[in-house]
Amino acid sequence: MTDERPDADDQRRAAADEGRRAAADAELVEVVDLAGTVVDVVPRAEMRRGRLRHRCTYVVVVDSQERLVVHRRADWKDVWPGRWDVAFGGVVDVGEDWGAAAQRELREEAGVEAGLLELGLGAYEDDDVSVLGRVYLARHDGPFAFDDGEVVEEDRIPLDDLEPWLEAHEVCPDSLALAAGALVELHRPS
Repeated sequence: MTDERPDADDQRRAAADEGRRAAADAELVEVVDLAGTVVDVVPRAEMRRGRLRHRCTYVVVVDSQERLVVHRRADWKDVWPGRWDVAFGGVVDVGEDWGAAAQRELREEAGVEAGLLELGLGAYEDDDVSVLGRVYLARHDGPFAFDDGEVVEEDRIPLDDLEPWLEAHEVCPDSLALAAGALVELHRPS
């Protein structure tokens, strides 16, 4: 007979995940129009409930072997938990500069710093989110440190194999539309 009760480590992880969710829900977020003008500041939970447009950064990381660093999101994330993502990034803080936000997100989620090349700005909207997103490219070989708990798995995909990989995996739709599209265009032979 096996004991099916959660062990102490599982309970600690669950409590930590709940704490992360609660902290994220309370963060203040700028609501913006399509031009990027701030029209309101609300708690993140309200932004999610109302699917209000906000600013996000997307940092695609490519290593020296021309492989894209992809990662799987933690199950506690408020949108698209457990899905693969082709970019590190997230919500821009109130009053924060785009570039500073991209650097912060790369540092928090991947544990690295790198120079950034801006690839573009775009809007994305679906039943879950409404974002105005700025996409950046970073070149870095790692090692990466996924200490904040947002990333649970990493892989590296050769850029030549990116399109079939995207078709075979469940990927966050915003980064698929904004970041992967920019990367595919950047890598496409002239």
